[in-house]
Amino acid sequence: MMDSSTLDRVFSALADPGRRGMVERLCRHPASVKELAEPAGMALPSALKHLRVLEEGGIVVSSKTGRVRTYAISPTAFGAIQHWVAQREAMLNASFDRLERAMLAFPEEEQDP
Repeated sequence: MMDSSTLDRVFSALADPGRRGMVERLCRHPASVKELAEPAGMALPSALKHLRVLEEGGIVVSSKTGRVRTYAISPTAFGAIQHWVAQREAMLNASFDRLERAMLAFPEEEQDP
């Protein structure tokens, strides 16, 4: 069973369009805070707050070289979401399988033209 607080943090981190934009950018390649803030028209403190939320959600990781902090997508960033979606997909497929079996067990009666 997955810890629901992990999934809550991931979905919460991705709920903001500005953070999703940062994730889109980071899916292409790592970037500095400045590189992430400028296209969004964000001040550096605002960008840092968003990045902190993404880091707490396990979506990004950061490293610091000198004075530059660089962010990248975490290798396990979307694992919780993939697991959650796979569980829902399995439940839905099982429901459809039951429905199909029920329909085969009770075929429609032939109707006169």
